[in-house]
Amino acid sequence: MADDETHLFRTSWGLYDALSEKNYMFHREIYAIIAGMLQQRHEQGGYSMLDLGCGNTRFLAPCLHAAPPARYEGVDLSPTALDEARGYLSGLSNVTLRCQDMLQAVCESGKGSLDTLFSGYAVHHLDAEEKQQLFLASAESLAPGGRFILVDIAREQGETRQQYLDTYLHTMRTQWTAVRPEDMDAACAHVAAYDFPETVADLTRMASKAGFREVRLVDRFAQHHVMVFQM
Repeated sequence: MADDETHLFRTSWGLYDALSEKNYMFHREIYAIIAGMLQQRHEQGGYSMLDLGCGNTRFLAPCLHAAPPARYEGVDLSPTALDEARGYLSGLSNVTLRCQDMLQAVCESGKGSLDTLFSGYAVHHLDAEEKQQLFLASAESLAPGGRFILVDIAREQGETRQQYLDTYLHTMRTQWTAVRPEDMDAACAHVAAYDFPETVADLTRMASKAGFREVRLVDRFAQHHVMVFQM
């Protein structure tokens, strides 16, 4: 594959783990919310999940073990992350992991075939047109009442991408103090080149255009948001 937004993570997942372990992106708070949401869904009966840009599932896996889906599919462009995910997901039934583009995975999932779509910190790598395509494909793939749970960064209303980057990179440089300087340089270069966050209003508009009947901002932690798009 050509050098793209996944270059930083395709051969090693260690940097992402180092960042998330220090909770700089509020993984602990966010995945406590996700665990509660999946537990509620599990209590309603069996559910299927397609995880877009699943990474190594380090934070999602405990949620899945506590509320096991009837079927779980994870797709990611990093073979290294997928190899690690197999370990974290060990013991769960009906698990499929594929090295695949997330938009392609949704398009191939089948009309009305899914109860739950999930994506954690991956959709912001798409441009606006690709995000709209993803919402359209997601609405097509979800069964009535199904939902798309999105964990991702977002810009403030009226904030430009450059203003967002200036703020976020400043936070990384000044507050993410446990990261080694060489790793910080790589992480900042990745963010500057490949992060294209929308506003919550943009995401809501895209989802409504795709046919989602309800959009809910569940919670936010600085620029890090949990949103649910319901069919």
